[in-house]
Amino acid sequence: MTVTITGMGLLTPVGRGPREVYDALLHGRSGIVKPPADHPIANSIELAGILPPIDAGTIAKGPDGKVMDRTVILAQLVAEDALADAGLIVGENVDPDRVGVIVGGVGGMAMLEQQVLARAERGRAAVSPYLLTGILPNMPAARIAIRFGLRGYTSAVGTACASGAQAIADGVRLIRSGEVDVVLCGASEAPLFPTFAETFANARALARGWDDPAEASRPFDLRRNGFVLSEGAALLVLESAAHAAARGAGGYADVVGYGVNSDAHHPTAPRPDGVGAAKCMQLAMRAIDPSQVGYVNAHGTSTKLGDVAESVAIGRAFGDHRPAVSSTKALTGHMLGTSGVVEAVAAVGAITSGLVPPTYHLDDPDPACPLDHVRKEPREVRLEYALSNSFGFGGQNVSLLLGAASTPTGRDINSEERA
Repeated sequence: MTVTITGMGLLTPVGRGPREVYDALLHGRSGIVKPPADHPIANSIELAGILPPIDAGTIAKGPDGKVMDRTVILAQLVAEDALADAGLIVGENVDPDRVGVIVGGVGGMAMLEQQVLARAERGRAAVSPYLLTGILPNMPAARIAIRFGLRGYTSAVGTACASGAQAIADGVRLIRSGEVDVVLCGASEAPLFPTFAETFANARALARGWDDPAEASRPFDLRRNGFVLSEGAALLVLESAAHAAARGAGGYADVVGYGVNSDAHHPTAPRPDGVGAAKCMQLAMRAIDPSQVGYVNAHGTSTKLGDVAESVAIGRAFGDHRPAVSSTKALTGHMLGTSGVVEAVAAVGAITSGLVPPTYHLDDPDPACPLDHVRKEPREVRLEYALSNSFGFGGQNVSLLLGAASTPTGRDINSEERA
């Protein structure tokens, strides 16, 4: 069964919505900044990808907002955008029992930190009775289901930085199995609070020492010295092509295949020989010849070990074929599980527009990363298929294969026309 993307909702450090985000990725608008003095992480880390101001009151009115972690609020905002972008009206052009919701992410750890501090300062009475419903990992999906009346398969995915991409893979499997017609899937991450940020800083995993924040995230570059921690949320509406066509909706692109596997190697470090990640890419491409893939949106976090391991894996997966490669984390930073969803959107944009976004700040490519890097400016490429990679702690690997939409009408990511 063919699965197509009919709606997108994104909140990222470089913008909101697919058109604004993709335009930023093409033209080099960075969302990486020094945290302002009044931000909770101002004294914790040097740089971050921070979302623009968000009116959470549009989602959580009154006291309800006090029992929702930021991850939940962000997820609801992008769910609203994605459903509207797809033109879905629950109960009218889609059966609520046939709509699934899968949202990945770390969960509401910021709210947990706040409550632990409150208890330490004021004792047991300071602990909110609503703490669990604020922080449980399934709450972003559950709150979306409750708000929009979506009664199909609902779950959370917790595979670290691969969570959003794996939510998409799980959504494809659900639709192909016939369990649902539509899945709202992706991730929501709000990691910009002191304890979480400081664990990465103390592990010396974060970019540091950069006078210009915009230059700090530089995947595959010799001068890279860590990733930039960012917040963000992104959800896609996946739909069987037949269901989309029946309601007259056009798709942006099809999710043609996916690979999900494990390195089974180390809690944090990738396999240096790239075997697991290469196999994951091959699983995603099993229905096509790898030479048909013209572009790989790399996981490319700007870490010394990760970028080299992924380069080795791409070489293994493609052999003599050299697809164009770029990492858009150079502009967004690393939004953890959300990154894979946003990067899948970047791959969709490359397919629909014929323009591959470059890896900005890739001034001096590392010889240990011998890829066909797209850098400095977008590249015109006529694409049949594009691949998007996401890798997470624990050795989790996910690759998504995307191709042109098979619905009778297609959608250009740069167009305002709705499904």
